[in-house]
Amino acid sequence: MTPTRVRRGVVFMALALAILAYVQRVAISQAAGPISADLGLDKSEMGMVFGAFGLSYALFEIPMGLIGDKLGVKKILSRLVLAWSFFTALTGVAWSFSSMWAIRFLFGAGEAGCFPNLTRMLSQWLPRGERVKAQALMWACTRWGGAVTPPLVLLAINFVGWRWAFVLFGLLGAAWVAWFSRRFHERPADHPGVNDAEQALLAESQALVAHAPESWVKLLLRPQALLLCLQYFCWSYVWYFFVTWMPTFLGEAHGQSAAGMAGLSVLPLLMGGLGSLTAGMLPLWVSRRAVAIGCFTSVAILMALVPQATNVWMAIALLASVAFLGDMLVPISWNQCVELGQGYTATMGAAMNMFANFSGFLAPVVGGMLLEASGNDWTPMLWLMSGVAGIGAISWIVMGAVATSPVAAKG
Repeated sequence: MTPTRVRRGVVFMALALAILAYVQRVAISQAAGPISADLGLDKSEMGMVFGAFGLSYALFEIPMGLIGDKLGVKKILSRLVLAWSFFTALTGVAWSFSSMWAIRFLFGAGEAGCFPNLTRMLSQWLPRGERVKAQALMWACTRWGGAVTPPLVLLAINFVGWRWAFVLFGLLGAAWVAWFSRRFHERPADHPGVNDAEQALLAESQALVAHAPESWVKLLLRPQALLLCLQYFCWSYVWYFFVTWMPTFLGEAHGQSAAGMAGLSVLPLLMGGLGSLTAGMLPLWVSRRAVAIGCFTSVAILMALVPQATNVWMAIALLASVAFLGDMLVPISWNQCVELGQGYTATMGAAMNMFANFSGFLAPVVGGMLLEASGNDWTPMLWLMSGVAGIGAISWIVMGAVATSPVAAKG
C-alpha cells in the first residue's frame, strides 16, 4: 500500500504560519522611520521598542512550549496566533513611546511558543529524513517572508499609512487560524485522510515525541542543552541586526533612500533562506557540529569586515554572506532540539528560542545605546556582533566535548 501524503498539507500549514510570523515581526523595522517621526522617538527609544518584542518573547517561551507539550499544538497555536495578530493590528493605534513599547511587548508574548510548537508539530507528522528537510524549508520561508516584507511594508505605508498597514497584517493571522482550526488534526491516526501505510511511516515519530526520559528541568540543565541555547543566543544576536537596525544602517552609513533601504534589505534575508535550505540538503553523515563551528567562525570574520566596506554593495555582499552562513545554523539547531528533547521537544525548543530572544531584546537596545554614545558610529555595534559570533563557535566546540549521549555526540 502506498502511503497517503496528508503530512505534506501539515508542512504547508507550518510554512504558511512561519512566513506570516516573520512578516508581522519584521514589518516594524521598515516602518521605523515614519513611526519615529510620528511619535517623536530617538534612537535609544526606537531600540527599546525593537527590544520589547524580544524581551517578552523570551520570557513567555518556556511556558508556551510546556503547554504545547502537555495540551498539544492545535490548542496552543490557535490561541497564540489570534493573540499576536490582535497586537499586530493594535500597533497601528500607538500614540507614544510607552504605548508602543507595551503593545510590542504584548505582541512578543503572543508570538512566544510559535516555533517550538511548530517544531513539535513537524516532529510528530514527519519521519526523520523528511523532518530535517522540512525544518530547513520552514526556516528558509521565514527568511524569505522577511525578505518580501520591506517592499511590502513600504507599499502598504505609501497607500494607507503605517498605522493601517499593521491592521492589515493583523487580519492575515485571523485567516490562518480559521484554516488551521478546520483542517489540522493533532495525531495522524485521527485524520480521516491518513491510511495505514502513512500511519506506519510516522510510527517512529509518534514514539519519539511521546518519550520523555527525564523531567523537563533536568533536560534543560544538561550541559548539552545549555550550550545549545548559548550558541543560538549568539547567532540571534547577530541576526536581529537584519530585522531591526540594518535599514537604518544602509540609510545613514551608505546614503540609501527609503526605496534603496527596502530593496537592499531583501538580499541578506534571501541569502539566509538559501543557507537554511543548504543545511537541510546536507547528507545525514555530515557532522553538523563541524558545519556549525565553520559557519560561526566565518560570520565572526565577515562581521568584523563590514565597517571597512567602502560602498553599499560591498557592505550588502558581506551582510548577505553572513546571513547565508549564519542561517545554516538554524535548522541544525532546531533538529538538535528534537533529538535532545524528544517528549519535551517544544520545551527544549522554547528554551533555546528564549535565549535567542533575550538577544533579540539586548542586541537592538545595546546597538541603540552604542550609536548614541559613539555619535552614530556603526563600528562598535558591528564589531561587538563579530565577538558574539566567536563565542558561538566556541560553544559548539565545547558542546562536542561534553556530549553525553550517542544522539548528542553526532551534533
